[in-house]
Amino acid sequence: MIDKATIDRILDAAQIVDVVSEFVTLRKRGVNYTGLCPFHNEKTPSFSVSPSKGVCKCFSCGKGGNAVHFIMEHEQLTYYEALKYLARKYNIEVKERELSNEEKQAQSVRESMFVVNQFALNYFRDILKNHVDGKSIGMAYFRKRGFRDDIIEKFQLGFSTDNREALSGEAIRKGYQKEFLVKTGLCFETDEGKLYDRFRGRVIFPVHTLSGKVVAFGGRILNTDNKKLAKYVNSPESEIYHKSNELYGIFFAKQAIVKQDCCFLVEGYTDVISMHQAGIENVVSSSGTALTPGQIRLIHRFTNNITVLYDGDVAGIKASLRGIDMLLEEGMNIKVLLLPDGEDPDSFARKHNSTSFKEYIAANEVDFIRFKTNLLLKDAEKDPIKKAELITDIVKSIAVIPTEIVRTVYIKECSKLLRVEEKLLVAEVAKLIRQQYEKDNPTPNTPETENAPLPDPSYESYIPVGENEGEEFYKYERLIIQLIVRHGEMVVCADEDEDGNQTAVTVIEYVDNELKQDELSFHNPYHRLIMNEAVKHVRDEGFVSERYFLGHTDPEVSRISADLISNRYQLSKYHSKTQRIISDEERLYELTDLLLINFKGAIVRTELKHITRKLQDPQVMNDSDQCKQLMERYMNLHNVLRVIAQQEGDRVILP
Repeated sequence: MIDKATIDRILDAAQIVDVVSEFVTLRKRGVNYTGLCPFHNEKTPSFSVSPSKGVCKCFSCGKGGNAVHFIMEHEQLTYYEALKYLARKYNIEVKERELSNEEKQAQSVRESMFVVNQFALNYFRDILKNHVDGKSIGMAYFRKRGFRDDIIEKFQLGFSTDNREALSGEAIRKGYQKEFLVKTGLCFETDEGKLYDRFRGRVIFPVHTLSGKVVAFGGRILNTDNKKLAKYVNSPESEIYHKSNELYGIFFAKQAIVKQDCCFLVEGYTDVISMHQAGIENVVSSSGTALTPGQIRLIHRFTNNITVLYDGDVAGIKASLRGIDMLLEEGMNIKVLLLPDGEDPDSFARKHNSTSFKEYIAANEVDFIRFKTNLLLKDAEKDPIKKAELITDIVKSIAVIPTEIVRTVYIKECSKLLRVEEKLLVAEVAKLIRQQYEKDNPTPNTPETENAPLPDPSYESYIPVGENEGEEFYKYERLIIQLIVRHGEMVVCADEDEDGNQTAVTVIEYVDNELKQDELSFHNPYHRLIMNEAVKHVRDEGFVSERYFLGHTDPEVSRISADLISNRYQLSKYHSKTQRIISDEERLYELTDLLLINFKGAIVRTELKHITRKLQDPQVMNDSDQCKQLMERYMNLHNVLRVIAQQEGDRVILP
């Protein structure tokens, strides 16, 4: 982990205008700079860079942050990779915490494996270009596929001769250890201790991580005389390679996926390469296997939209439908493109340029639920049993969709396609959702649980996790945290002790005291973390809240802080009688106090709303003890709300 002092030095050196201007043409506008957003296509500049705040933001797509976040998004790097990127740019030595002996050993093994893979990559590429067999066999194969030299170079394709000890022999001669040749899967060791090459006689497709490191290889055999040999061989699982978490082509596709806000998913290596050559770069491959949760999360980091490209193999399509259901479960928007008979993405891309391929996709892609319904309906149209199975299958797919609105739209669509009453589909979907919930949240049916008292009521107990951001109180919570990050160390009032001595009270301390008095805390865990650390460090010499949280070691805290700092709007717009706009800093006490009152009022109103819903539940109404407790809680809260309403008056900040 990079220490806080080093992060601060990197942020001090990485001037936001200097960093962004390497990738975006900026024009000065007042105290800020503007340019075309690099994260989406636009014709009118909406990307703003603020040198004074050290942040940038697109007010169209919402992406931005400080210099580190910009590099993370533009280069698709992790938080620490982006910090190291900027450290190299500004010649800053990166100091990381001391690793334990076990961590050092694991890191050493991983680094050694990456070094060996890099050697193998260079070896395979050299054989392809300079060895007689590489040029006559390997390069001939790629030429036959229609791959240009620039594409072969881009994807770092290679070749391994049929000599089963060529790579291993060269590696040992150059000092690479047998242990790591075996661990990476480049070679395997026989019982007699001999070392043989895994990829001999094959063209080589390197697999890159998100940051561009070679993590594995795929090899396609060219001599098919020996029927016992597999057509494709891939690196085995290892300390650095977990196939379920990697996607072929993601390193080359990540920026295009972000810019196009869509990812095309294909099956094989050559599908990806041919589409790149045709000018379509936002494409990745699952390498011939069913999609895994890790691969889906990798795609979801860059876009919510995915189009799956299929050839005409109906059996293969049906076998892959489970993976598509997993995409739905992740909340992704899925479309499917069925290519013409006899075509796959590789062959189709070789016959079309980028424009015509994209036009075909736009004209022929359909949403997944409609595609799946039409596909399975062909087999079930005249068979009632099969049709019932189809309906069950479709309902299962709809039930995993996390968004209620999307589920409702699909239910209406399927009701028409399947000619089934909508209310029946609604009931079945609700049943499956309930069953899954009970499976994920088992409640043992024992006398103790049946007679357990109602939990101590609080606003958090009534608010479902994941739905809090839509609640009124959450918006005020965010505004208070924005105040903490922007102005936390500033003084808002003074406390006086019994001897008449006064102590300055900061925004952070004032908010902390008010929350503790009412035994409240923030709902969002990152907001709680920010609040706790602010309280811990507010009296540190030289503490500046904005600077501290913008350069936080936790990437999510840093991202949230940058977003709060870069928001275009101010917390308030207050005019005096002279019509002078008074800034937030000039009225911090009033603003802090008012936000806290609004926050408390919103919490009470939210809890009242959820109690009202509970009281409408027949099961609760039939339980006299539970009903009584809820009613008492409701009346107490109603009295509290009267007091808060008097404090608010007409002073409400609209969130």
